[in-house]
Amino acid sequence: MTSRTMTGGCQCGRIRYAARIDSAEAYLCHCRMCQRATGGVSVAFVNLPKADVTWNVEPDWYESSPIARRPFCSRCGTPLGFAYPDSHNMDLTIGSFDEPGFFEPRHHFAIETRLDQWLDTTGLPGYRIADHTPTVERWMQALGKLPD
Repeated sequence: MTSRTMTGGCQCGRIRYAARIDSAEAYLCHCRMCQRATGGVSVAFVNLPKADVTWNVEPDWYESSPIARRPFCSRCGTPLGFAYPDSHNMDLTIGSFDEPGFFEPRHHFAIETRLDQWLDTTGLPGYRIADHTPTVERWMQALGKLPD
């Protein structure tokens, strides 16, 4: 695969980035620190050199442990990644990319705290936002349309 530049950012748009991506390879981290930092059962990351990320506005950084820090937006709270200060690489959250569907999970990390009941949910029923009348009515009242 040839390198491509991909963009992303936080929910409110204050922080944007461009990243040189050399691979679609991504992973799921299940460590308790990531679970607590995102409020999720896991977090999807892509690992890349710090030098390959350009921020339009420097993100806020949270020293999440004695060995790591996490970029985020202090206005909207979006978690944007993870970094060891002494490493040349960092992780960006897949969900913060403008095209998150490009990436493919290739491995799990910190499986000792993985919540296995959340791994395969394909058998659960699925519902579309457009079929949930209370949500549709709220969006129509607020914006006159459903979100993109």
